[in-house]
Amino acid sequence: MSRISFLLAASLTAAIFFAPASAASGYSPAAVRAAVDEAMERYDLPGIAVGVVADGRVVQVELRGEVEAGGGVPIGRDTLFKVASNTKAMTAALLARQVDAGLLAWDDPVIEHLPDFRMHEDWVTREIQVRDLLIHNSGLGPGAGDLMLWPEPNSFTREEVIAGIAHLKPLWSFRSRYAYDNNLYIVAGEVAAAAGGAPFDVLLRREVFEPLGMDGCRIGEWRLDEAGSVAAPHGRSNGGWVARPDGEVVADMPMAAAGGVRCGLADMMRWVQAWLSPEEVEGWLSGEQREAVWTAHTPMPLTRRMREWNNSHFSAYGYGWRLTDVDGTAKVSHTGTLSGMYSAVTLLPELDVGFVILIHSNAGQARTVLEQTLAKHFSAPDAGHTVAHYIDALAREREAALEAGTAGLPADARAPRAPASMADLEPFLGTWRDPWFGDVTVCPAGDGVRFESARSPRLAGPVLAAAGRLLVDFDTLGADADAWLEFSVASADGPARLTMAKVDPEADFSYDYEDLSFARTGDCPMR
Repeated sequence: MSRISFLLAASLTAAIFFAPASAASGYSPAAVRAAVDEAMERYDLPGIAVGVVADGRVVQVELRGEVEAGGGVPIGRDTLFKVASNTKAMTAALLARQVDAGLLAWDDPVIEHLPDFRMHEDWVTREIQVRDLLIHNSGLGPGAGDLMLWPEPNSFTREEVIAGIAHLKPLWSFRSRYAYDNNLYIVAGEVAAAAGGAPFDVLLRREVFEPLGMDGCRIGEWRLDEAGSVAAPHGRSNGGWVARPDGEVVADMPMAAAGGVRCGLADMMRWVQAWLSPEEVEGWLSGEQREAVWTAHTPMPLTRRMREWNNSHFSAYGYGWRLTDVDGTAKVSHTGTLSGMYSAVTLLPELDVGFVILIHSNAGQARTVLEQTLAKHFSAPDAGHTVAHYIDALAREREAALEAGTAGLPADARAPRAPASMADLEPFLGTWRDPWFGDVTVCPAGDGVRFESARSPRLAGPVLAAAGRLLVDFDTLGADADAWLEFSVASADGPARLTMAKVDPEADFSYDYEDLSFARTGDCPMR
């Protein structure tokens, strides 16, 4: 993005605070309802919760489906969903409250609050500020270190995740470009805890949930039987949806500050109202800090889709929010994604309207098309675009990418697979250690060889061969999680090494295998 575009971003962001106009002239409850129904039908969703705020009021709530598919309990306004990365804006709001209170400043060095914190490069450790933790400009690759967070469950503690950041090698120079991360939000949560003198979850409840009346939201450890209605994540199996409900106690996860909040739709409506109608929560956050949160801090790529679908001119990241323009009006939004849970929060402040989408299934495309349909309904109501319109647009986009060779599996990933030969793997059997991820084993099991992680038990599966390469096909994860294994033998330059890479280049960046570098430390353990 050019400097001109960045300045345009800043100016449009500032305009958010002036002259809101009513969305009522273009708002059709029937059109919103039809869009929700169409998304439910086209994607066969087990359930969804959608709410709209306009002119300071909740004007529409659409609830569909069941807490668990086939369980008979309907989704309600207070049914808890994982909002995932929509937590990030809440973490940013907590820090903004602390700035208002004089407990910290955005330009404080992180090590002023966390003296033991380290980045991979010493100069970055010295220079990284509190603001940098929130704006994805660290120089680390997308999702670097996420394998310490997902898949769940795993045994990494919050302290181990933060310590592991020191071993993550940057791909780019500090503050040179945007690349999404989660782990630095975990650091931000610990900065808040250090400044506030209490654990992050206590502070978030005290400084965000309680003042805004978001009494049903959950963070930290809590009991399922005390929370009321809780939506279970759903995944596809044999053509149907299968629920994966929580146990009796929901643990305090290390990634709490990056994506650990659960809220019902009613509380998320209060969250939207707090941002669209600051006069209703006077004193909660100063105008100066509201502006800081919604200022463009890191330029983001302006995609062809954004230009074609929304006539957008800029894209940037604020403190926990994405900022852009759609059809001539400012848009402030974020999405959230965890296995079996998708969310979206979209605000159009100049139109005084916002909406929330909560889905408890692996339905990323459903979220994309429904969010786009609803946003377009308010930003350009005369366009009349439906869910079907955007489904077709995505299909055309995908077809063009496949024809251009920029999407789809490469040839080696499509090749037939077979169990890897024990003879071929003999030199590489043993225990391997990465400085931040810990130990994995590549060892005989039954008639074959298995890869198993000591810290992340779902990262386990048989080692296979395809197109002259080795890969691991994980037992309980989808095909997009498959990983290539690349071994090198010991030499005068060092021990034998193992590196990994995604089989599917389009797989979720949180499978950050490319950040791993294992050295062989010993033989296979005795069984």
